[in-house]
Amino acid sequence: MSSPVLLTAPIAATIARLAAPNILAMFVMLATSMAEAWYVGQLGTTALAGLALAFPMFMLMTMLSAGSIGGAIAGAVAQALGAGDRRLAETLTLHAVIIAVVAAAGFAALFLLAGRPIFAALGGRGEALDHAVAYADLLFAGGVTIWLANTLSSVVRACGHMRVAAGGLMIGSACQVVLGGLLVFGIGPFPALGIAGVALAAVIGFGLGALLLAVYLISGAAGIKLRFSGLPVRPVYFANLLRVGLLASLSPVTSVATVIVVTGFAARLGDAVLAGYGIGARLEFLMIPLIFGIGAALITMVGVHFGAGQVDRGHQVAWTGALAAAAMTGTIGIVLALFPGLWANLFTDVEAVREACRTYLRIAGPFYAFFGLGLCLYFASQGARRVFWPVLAGVARLGLILAGGALILVTTEPTPQLLFGLIAAGMLLYGLTVAGAIRLGAWR
Repeated sequence: MSSPVLLTAPIAATIARLAAPNILAMFVMLATSMAEAWYVGQLGTTALAGLALAFPMFMLMTMLSAGSIGGAIAGAVAQALGAGDRRLAETLTLHAVIIAVVAAAGFAALFLLAGRPIFAALGGRGEALDHAVAYADLLFAGGVTIWLANTLSSVVRACGHMRVAAGGLMIGSACQVVLGGLLVFGIGPFPALGIAGVALAAVIGFGLGALLLAVYLISGAAGIKLRFSGLPVRPVYFANLLRVGLLASLSPVTSVATVIVVTGFAARLGDAVLAGYGIGARLEFLMIPLIFGIGAALITMVGVHFGAGQVDRGHQVAWTGALAAAAMTGTIGIVLALFPGLWANLFTDVEAVREACRTYLRIAGPFYAFFGLGLCLYFASQGARRVFWPVLAGVARLGLILAGGALILVTTEPTPQLLFGLIAAGMLLYGLTVAGAIRLGAWR
């Protein structure tokens, strides 16, 4: 859907049309992650605990490449297209690819050199720590495919071609599911890599998605071309993307830091609580791609409207999408709070792990609506290129968890119920802070 059409089309119907392929792609990715967790769950509780330690780091890279840096890329390209400047959009795309390669190299260096100490600092020990390292080594060594797939899909979405962006990622996810099972268990000629198998499958799957999206952009079918010659490479264009992207990056960093802090507290309550929380927290992380299904549409639509100077209508777009995201996540949270076994029983048959996960869902589930509201408005803020308040809300949530967790440890006997109640309070604070700030004029 072209930029001029977005400026006049009915808001709710257009969001639904643009979000539908994104949501479908995110459901496929959700199923992929569930399949990976099931594969690892068959290896035992310590493998699940290792995945609980390493998975937040994978999600951090995913949220940076697709959500914060990727969202800044999409917002900048969409605003350029809204202003009618195709050459600027192509120049920003080239700079985005360079940023993706450099960022992937940084992640690889960090976790290949310091992965074990990082996971040990999070409470990992023994076999659980070994599993976390085995997963992370392969994943981050090939992380450039994840960065490129998410960066290129952000550009394609900014051009309004949501189905193409979603299709590339879904094909990669399908490849990932099949390869994951083959490589974890060593079926047929494939080696049995254990937990490392799901990491290698992710690298290959995202690589396939990146290749398909690159071919599409190089062909020019998106309305702009991915070109490696004839365009200037200058600091001003990196600054254009990173000025918003780096500030926006604080949001996923604080989100992952929040989970890391809670993971550290949970680890002190035993492997069963850690593994159970890891399964429950996986749902929160997997809410992020679902919210992103709507949020990606908002980045493009809000970006086009702000680029064209239609700020009031841009606000209407954001609120329409954010309330829809809150309704979706709130419904999921309430259903799983009432019937937590629907989720907890999928990944393990160890009753102690299941009970910890059920406790988490009963307490935190009803507050997912606030998480969905705040996060969707964060994505919309990237289209507006005004992300200060969503970032501040994430910092406030982290501060609440840190202070509350420390207080629990020093004043009372720590229990899963107290810990999970603190998580619920953090979601409430996050959603209300972001929504209140935008309502009071943060985008103006």
